[in-house]
Amino acid sequence: MNPVRPAYQKFEVAVRKSAIDGFGVFAAEDIPAQKKIGEIRGESISVSEGRRRAEGRQRIMIVEVSPRKAIDASQSQDPMRFTNHCCRPNARLAIRDGRIEFYALRAITPGEEITVNYGETHHNGTLACRCGAPGCIGWL
Repeated sequence: MNPVRPAYQKFEVAVRKSAIDGFGVFAAEDIPAQKKIGEIRGESISVSEGRRRAEGRQRIMIVEVSPRKAIDASQSQDPMRFTNHCCRPNARLAIRDGRIEFYALRAITPGEEITVNYGETHHNGTLACRCGAPGCIGWL
């Protein structure tokens, strides 16, 4: 039996091994275009603390939500924290009222990995991108 998902997780997803990197989050049901998929919750910290925690690490689960505030989702149970980067994503990340939300850019089918374009990262172009998408920029 699956635990009841929180109200902010709008669609059923599954976390499993990803061909892109580590674990990923995959649609477990049809997700229509433009619909909110879910959110990430976590520890509210300062941006400076978030950058300190990220220093020297390959994988982080920290998102800056304002010039002063970041969310560290490393201890979160929210499955969307496993969303991988793709240069041609099927979803987008949006910061709304300090919340980290995910929206489908197009219809996503069951079994498809949910991806977003991370944009600027703490890697500053030094980490190879493994998305494999046509036109991949090559680095994060």
